[in-house]
Amino acid sequence: MKHCIDIKDFTVDEINELIATAEDIIENPVKYAHTCNGKKMATLFYEPSTRTRLSFEAAMYELGGVVLGFSEAASSSVSKGESVADTVRTVACYADIIVMRHPKEGAPLVASMKAGIPVINAGDGGHNHPTQTLTDLLTIKREKGGFSGLTIGICGDLKFGRTVHSLINAMSRYPDVSFVLISPEELCIPDYVKEETLIPKNIPFIETTSLDDAMPYLDILYMTRVQRERFFNEADYLRLKDTYILTPDKLKNAKPDLSIMHPLPRVNEISVAVDDDPRACYFRQVRYGKFIRMALILRLLEISV
Repeated sequence: MKHCIDIKDFTVDEINELIATAEDIIENPVKYAHTCNGKKMATLFYEPSTRTRLSFEAAMYELGGVVLGFSEAASSSVSKGESVADTVRTVACYADIIVMRHPKEGAPLVASMKAGIPVINAGDGGHNHPTQTLTDLLTIKREKGGFSGLTIGICGDLKFGRTVHSLINAMSRYPDVSFVLISPEELCIPDYVKEETLIPKNIPFIETTSLDDAMPYLDILYMTRVQRERFFNEADYLRLKDTYILTPDKLKNAKPDLSIMHPLPRVNEISVAVDDDPRACYFRQVRYGKFIRMALILRLLEISV
């Protein structure tokens, strides 16, 4: 049985097939409208979410399936002390596929071992967010036409940013890719990402604190927010949260075909004045997320169209 716990669960060929299916869904939505008739998806969200949860729900509804589940742990038996294992074994009696977001790293992996049905990791702590990465890859494919030869700047919270870690893992599997990692020293990329992914594969990367210096060289700028919920110290969060704010002025030295991405939600790290710049593709990115999740649901339920 196939699960989606880590982006590394999929080969490059499998990722390319998912992207191809998502692009076919974009072009031929009617063809997929009833492919999940009679199928039920359970959304188990132990952490707040807007885009990811609604994206999965919209994806399943557009495939003709139905959705059940909870959007916060307090409204479930978790509040009574029920374990993840017991929850998923129970939910598996009612559903065909589970989507789980959990604050503890590894919780969706535990769920996949107990559920008996496919499990999708919709984010586990600061560890992984593979469906956001699939969304990012589809966005890059649609905006750039492919993955090779790109210089990708990732800016903001690189320490706790699970989307960042997953994106580096994914893009490092394509040829001639390089990274510029932009963050305050306190939020720099974890050593394990460098030691397990970048260095062994001889992938060029630069670490810097200056967004201005990096800007002229970037094909993609992936902005991230500083995440209040990952900090143990409120003072540290307040000190670092406004380190990088992207404004039209900061884009003066950027390439004319730069693609500006963001996993959202944003706080103030991208000025709303940037939203009308044709290089800003973060709201198109949200839309692409629905299509790639539709493709993933079909893949894990082993439904061919």
